[in-house]
Amino acid sequence: MENKSEGCVKLVGFWVSPFVNRVRWALKLKGIEYEYIEEDIFNRTSLLSELNPVYGKVPVLVHNGKPLPESFIILEYIDEIWDHNPLLPFDPYERAQVRFWAKFSEEKLLGSAWLALCSEGEKQERAVKLSIEALEKIEQILKGKIFFGGDKIGYLDLIIGFISYMLPAWEDVASVKILDPLKFPAIAAWTDNFMNHEVIKGEYLPSKAEMIRYFRWRREELIPVFASYQL
Repeated sequence: MENKSEGCVKLVGFWVSPFVNRVRWALKLKGIEYEYIEEDIFNRTSLLSELNPVYGKVPVLVHNGKPLPESFIILEYIDEIWDHNPLLPFDPYERAQVRFWAKFSEEKLLGSAWLALCSEGEKQERAVKLSIEALEKIEQILKGKIFFGGDKIGYLDLIIGFISYMLPAWEDVASVKILDPLKFPAIAAWTDNFMNHEVIKGEYLPSKAEMIRYFRWRREELIPVFASYQL
């Protein structure tokens, strides 16, 4: 019988993408060897167009020559093919709950925090408010836990992981405060646990200075674009 977990694994990514880092963390947690291919998303090569012709975005996981885009989908694929060190719980209801909170955090937290970075004035204030409201809900489900799934890093930790290292850079660039450790003690403790996990701290992450330089440039580029965006 064919062993689907065997074969060549490649990951096409961009150095500062939080979506790519989710996949890198998952591969590291599973102990999967892979080839990383850096793609300049502002000067795309034909490779990315070939591997992800629909969206042309990173990340793209290539397993035995078969490409798969979108970080949520990639994480679930990795968890199904390499079933050791599971990312998702076994119970169907618990799995559904994890997927719900992953979607919530992507839309209500990451989406609002990104808008706070890329906007000004009342629109930025509204985006900050929405981000904080999302954190309030996440704080409630995290209370009393080391990680979202208990004592081990799982799917939801990887999805929300961007707030542990990238959100502080966004806050500095946009001159806003979203994650107040005093207001969100459970999230603050989780951030420390997450960043000090042997897999996470052993995996490449851009420095805060690098992120500030990059996102300062992106903010300047995107403020006019988001000026007409309606919350």
